[in-house]
Amino acid sequence: MPDAMTTPGEFSGQVAIVAGGSLGIGRAAAVRLAAGGARVVLCGRRPNAVTEAAAQITDAGGAAVGVAADLSTMAGARDLVTAAVDRFGGVDILVNSAGIQRYGTVVETDEAIWDDVFATNVKSMYLVSHLAIPVMRERGGGAIVNVSSVQAFANQPGVAAYAASKAAINGLTRAMALDHAAEGIRVNVVCPGSVDTPMLRHSADLFRGEKSRDETLADWGRMHPLGRIARAGEVAEVIAFLASDRASFVTGGEYKVDGGLMTQIAFALPPGTDGTAAT
Repeated sequence: MPDAMTTPGEFSGQVAIVAGGSLGIGRAAAVRLAAGGARVVLCGRRPNAVTEAAAQITDAGGAAVGVAADLSTMAGARDLVTAAVDRFGGVDILVNSAGIQRYGTVVETDEAIWDDVFATNVKSMYLVSHLAIPVMRERGGGAIVNVSSVQAFANQPGVAAYAASKAAINGLTRAMALDHAAEGIRVNVVCPGSVDTPMLRHSADLFRGEKSRDETLADWGRMHPLGRIARAGEVAEVIAFLASDRASFVTGGEYKVDGGLMTQIAFALPPGTDGTAAT
């Protein structure tokens, strides 16, 4: 089955920002939105990855601009939103997918690591949304999709900062949805389980022991009721739905894209094996 089931032209005339759009779920979302006709401005910290992601879209005939910036700073967030306005005239869709993973209990996690996780995973969403929402107002509304994790609901040991940041994202999503509903701005959050991304593969290398990376990924996949890990494009498809007019009466929702993982009484994935996109 293909990753994307594109409705041709469903985003025609719309401008989409994808924060964290250079890798993983964010990159898949950028490609999916562009395939539906959106003009995309994507951002990440790594210039090479940003260039490659934008080229993937333009080489396929889409319209994309890449911005290399640190979205945990106001300057970086402003560069991203300004690029969307200057190049394409505004913002209709915002996907907040920037994120990093760090390991440790609260005792093992020093202040700098804690601050880095929250700056990247949560503050970046605040900053980009803070700047993008006024632009959306000028166009009569829009759709925001934040990328969180099943770690917002249940956790493995040793991911204190990451799990706390993902719970914060879900709370921020609810607040934004309530605050901006009257302006025609819908805000939802997707919460993936294990997804085949560079972040997940890095985790597999850390925790595989004597097994190969592929064997480890397969083991983690079998812990999901559907029996496998997700493809990034499968999460992107849910993001595209929530960003589209098909979800016109949907806001404030939390959507698990986890192969049934959270339907179980307990799960035992190793620390940090969900698949949100790293920048």
